[in-house]
Amino acid sequence: MRGWGFSGVIWVVALGLVAAVVFVPQWWVKRVLRRYAQPNDRYPGTGGQLAKHLLEKLGLEAVKVEPVDPRSGMVGDHYDPNDRAVRLLPDHFEGRSLTAITIAAHEVGHAIQHADGYRPLIWRTRWVAWMQRFQRLGVILIGLMPVAMVALKMPRAGLVFLAVGLAALGSGIIVHLVTLPTEWDASFRRALPLLTKGGYLKPADEPHARKILSAAALTYVAASMMGLVNFWWWLRMLRP
Repeated sequence: MRGWGFSGVIWVVALGLVAAVVFVPQWWVKRVLRRYAQPNDRYPGTGGQLAKHLLEKLGLEAVKVEPVDPRSGMVGDHYDPNDRAVRLLPDHFEGRSLTAITIAAHEVGHAIQHADGYRPLIWRTRWVAWMQRFQRLGVILIGLMPVAMVALKMPRAGLVFLAVGLAALGSGIIVHLVTLPTEWDASFRRALPLLTKGGYLKPADEPHARKILSAAALTYVAASMMGLVNFWWWLRMLRP
């Protein structure tokens, strides 16, 4: 460490903190969900069956419950307000573990938010749709930057393309962080009371279910932190 100097030590510490912020949330979420995915026969019903039961009990029979289709491009459990569908990963749709039933209740929590006209959920749905279009535009603009700067001899236009493109790529991080309260509401104001007051949890499982609900609420935050890696990669690619 003697040859590094003070600035070198600061750089290493800063890099370590950034790595922790980016990777620790993703690691913790996966660890919690995996830990309580076994045993897979802890409960008499599957996550999919519990979701259907809860929706029927709440008078939300119009909401579908189905497994995530890998061809859709969606990679996780989610509630789709446009199709009015709770979609669960196969292990959660068919599984009988504590993770399966708790994640199912969390997604039902989003369906309840939608039925209640919960404004933050409505705003997030609009923002995510806008963000996806904006991010596609960002990739196109970054791809056009060399054309504007070299072929068309318009360096200022190229810099504008770069700035807008990077802003587009970073928009997903901001949207997921801003909408974290929506996830927390679905977990602890909606799903947890359903599970506890309805007697669906084994008494010893409530503290563990709280951990799973926290992980479910932080899933998008963890994904947005991983988005920082993509953002950094683009910056590295664009360096001269």
